[in-house]
Amino acid sequence: MSNRLTCDVVVVGAGMVGAACAFYATRSGLRVTVVDRGPVAGGTTGAGEGNLLVSDKEPGPELQLALYSGRLWKDVAGEPGLAEAIEFEPKGGLMVVSDPDGMRALETFAAGQRARGVEALPVAADALHELEPHLAKGLGGGMYYPQDCQVMPTLAAAHLIRRSGAELRTACSVTGVLRGADGRLTGVRTDGGDIHAPAVVNATGTWGGEFAALAGVNLPVLPRRGFVLVTEPLPAGTVRHKVYDADYVADVASDSAALQSSAVVESTAAGPVLIGATRERVGFDRTFSLPAARILAAQATALFPVLEKARAIRGYLGFRPYLPDHLPAIGPDPRLPGLHHACGHEGAGIGLSLGTGLLIAQSLTGATPDLDLHPFRPDRFPAEERQR
Repeated sequence: MSNRLTCDVVVVGAGMVGAACAFYATRSGLRVTVVDRGPVAGGTTGAGEGNLLVSDKEPGPELQLALYSGRLWKDVAGEPGLAEAIEFEPKGGLMVVSDPDGMRALETFAAGQRARGVEALPVAADALHELEPHLAKGLGGGMYYPQDCQVMPTLAAAHLIRRSGAELRTACSVTGVLRGADGRLTGVRTDGGDIHAPAVVNATGTWGGEFAALAGVNLPVLPRRGFVLVTEPLPAGTVRHKVYDADYVADVASDSAALQSSAVVESTAAGPVLIGATRERVGFDRTFSLPAARILAAQATALFPVLEKARAIRGYLGFRPYLPDHLPAIGPDPRLPGLHHACGHEGAGIGLSLGTGLLIAQSLTGATPDLDLHPFRPDRFPAEERQR
């Protein structure tokens, strides 16, 4: 049997973004092959919490993409059997502050979001416990975001690839790109043979810069390490929403390479509570950090004292694909015809994946994208800005 396959699009990366690209590309009538050197959701997707958030995003292109993706997630969850299969939970998010000054700043932040279509409902300090009975006392108030949702990311990626009908090749490493006589991309070379296609999508997440370099273009994707603690299953209602400190927003927007941590606590459909979130730039160092775990535990129990009695049964880490301006790269690369990028979403890739996938499908088929892709253009970085 020949190893040479022919399709319309090769999607490199079987994480959530790659799955979304395959899902919408096949629904647009394209023949798609998805390739990954590991299993489905074996990278950043498998280390994520599955957040579909608008609450943590400032007005701008990323918030617009988040709102667009949120509508698509509701559509996908409405397909028969999918909401249960991917553990879709429209639970809402609650951002809390410690004092009245923080509440004033949060209201200013939320006002800008509301002007762009975000639902943001202020919660007075004495009303917080109606939403979260186990929250610590003495907080200054909060903001409730009913549009925030959650999925189980590994299940979501697997089900979308399955429903797409795309050809899936796991344990298959891309070793090079194929070019025609005119210099245009014509497919990829893998350790299992060449795959010929007129379009290739770079959905390799944290390794997006490495794949771009393989294709001869610059995309300065950097890994930003984060840890998550997982508790034993807890009684239903211990944590009802995604709850986090308002400092989380500043941590997301920060350019610092140092360890940053702010409390993010949320339940899962299976019962365990997930505790995050740390951020630091240490390359691809997979060493487990006991200081980071201790910070997470201290911040989580300060927010939810009930968690002091809960056992953490495991911890894990992942690498967020970070670009210097905190926006993903989405769309065709003018430097190499045939190459498209869908990577660099940092910690928001699960939530932004469906919007990214549909925009890529529209670009691949020559349709006018639903959103302006200019802010996400892959060639926006100076040539001298390389991976560090």
